[in-house]
Amino acid sequence: MHEPNRTITTPATRYGDPIHRPRPVQPHTVLLPTDIPPGVDWVTLPNGVRTLAYTHPHPAPTHEPEPVREAIPRWARTTALLAPTLGGGIAAAGFGISYAAPGVLAMAEALWATVALIAAGALVPLLLRATRSRGGGRGAGPVQHITQNISASGMFGRATGTINHL
Repeated sequence: MHEPNRTITTPATRYGDPIHRPRPVQPHTVLLPTDIPPGVDWVTLPNGVRTLAYTHPHPAPTHEPEPVREAIPRWARTTALLAPTLGGGIAAAGFGISYAAPGVLAMAEALWATVALIAAGALVPLLLRATRSRGGGRGAGPVQHITQNISASGMFGRATGTINHL
């Protein structure tokens, strides 16, 4: 339908612009109380508007006692709270040991070297003394012989003895 005398007041639209058309007005319908489904009721909003809304039906009170919950023992709660802490500590110790392992190995080698040095220092005087006693050293003295004679008479007799330095 074309009306040549009517002026267009809407701006020209570009390609892709949304076109807004007014929705046709529909007559209000009357809602009877029998048409309201269960769980829906009239509600007054804080701004004073009355509207239909879903309502939660309140459960009918029962005379059965609630089931008794057994309390969790304190040791179980403590254990459950400490388990992650203990696991984290073990993990941190593992990381620390893995980072410290090269240093520990180096210290162990240094300690073994120290033990070998001390042992070598203790063996030198013993070796020098052994070479002197064979007569090969410069300060080798004479070999001393000690003889001892002990004699006793009877089973419970007194023992007598002499010591000779040769």
